[in-house]
Amino acid sequence: MDQDRSQKTEDQILALSDALETGTMQHARGMLNELSPAEIAHLLESLPHTERNIIWELVDSEKEGEVLIQIGEELRATLIRDMSLQELVSATEGMDVDDLADFIQSLPGRVTTQVLTSLDTQHRERLEAVLSYPEDSAGGLMNTDTITVRSEVTLDVVLRYLRILDKLPDNTDSLFVTTRENIFVGSLPLSEILTNDPELTVSDVMNRDIEVIKASTEDDEVAKIFETHDLFSAPVVDENMRLLGRITVDDVVDVIREEAEHSVLGMAGLTEEEDLFAPAIPSARRRAIWLGFNLITAFMASWVVSNFEGTLEKIVTIAVLMNVVASMGGIAGSQTLTLVIRGLALGQVSRSNRSWLINKEIIVGLLNGVLWALVIAAIATFWFDDINIGYVIAAATIINLFVAAFSGVTIPLIMNKLNIDPAIAGNVVLTTITDIVGLFAFLGLATFFLL
Repeated sequence: MDQDRSQKTEDQILALSDALETGTMQHARGMLNELSPAEIAHLLESLPHTERNIIWELVDSEKEGEVLIQIGEELRATLIRDMSLQELVSATEGMDVDDLADFIQSLPGRVTTQVLTSLDTQHRERLEAVLSYPEDSAGGLMNTDTITVRSEVTLDVVLRYLRILDKLPDNTDSLFVTTRENIFVGSLPLSEILTNDPELTVSDVMNRDIEVIKASTEDDEVAKIFETHDLFSAPVVDENMRLLGRITVDDVVDVIREEAEHSVLGMAGLTEEEDLFAPAIPSARRRAIWLGFNLITAFMASWVVSNFEGTLEKIVTIAVLMNVVASMGGIAGSQTLTLVIRGLALGQVSRSNRSWLINKEIIVGLLNGVLWALVIAAIATFWFDDINIGYVIAAATIINLFVAAFSGVTIPLIMNKLNIDPAIAGNVVLTTITDIVGLFAFLGLATFFLL
């Protein structure tokens, strides 16, 4: 599927390039605006920054808002910087409240004020309700476009009410049942309205056993609730069960994608806003920070090695083998670290099972340590015709894989407790530990037993 999308994007880029090169600007504009906003956004993100402004100028004004919502924050900020106040206000017209809440936070202050002023009272109140919650909470994710009904009315009345509406909000599979005080009491699936006797009341067929989401719930927890209960939409309520809005599956898909991007890019010290086709200088500046951290860890490992210069001068073969131990520990620790970070993200790791998990990973580390220690020892003995080197490197391997397994579990647990994201910082700390322990164990044992 990704390969098909990549090929489609490449074909679109080539077709647009051909149209622009031949000077048929109107033809290029027509081709571009036949695409959906999501496809235009993907196309923009796949172009070098020098070509983006040309393509962006061809996008119809009524599509600009939807395209801006679909693209990454860094590219969005770049495009917004060159747009006039009137263009930005126009781009917000017709946006869903949850999308508008995300979009408005990336605007300059003066533009935000202008956008709020341009909204009618109802839309402004809805937007302010969403903005009052953190962006990564259920309240920040929700849309306020709910349709509510009372439990005492008949299905026939509900049907007539729905016919009066111009259209249903996107991704509507249920209506929400509330009291006159807007207290949530249940949901009414559209299928129940269509398949039951119109004379029945809403209370006769409504679903009272439905998963509600508190507005303060974190977005990753919302995603877990949707996954666990296989939801298409869910009501968002406050602490007093007053209905505030709803979250739909498309919002959750965005959360899941952002979490996945965050985990993958975090391992390299990058953020999900990182733009692949951003100019070289800002990209280099962001990545320089990560390289600086890595340099510190490299100097720490070098300092350990410098303390064993005498050993290295007398036994040159040690220099050939010393990186093997550190490398094995790094890989083993990364495997454990990745699994534990994933478990934390999915809510699988808790206080009740942490001890079991630590013990299990230590056993795995020891088993792999013994297995690969025998393999490495055999190779080293055969290579240098010295069984003592085999003993030393085997012992160092077992020690480092034990430490790597223990660190791979405890580092993310400790960081999570301290509210530090282990996806970003975990690998740096782990690499430092496995490098230092691996080199110290190998060189220390070599000094003690081989000299």
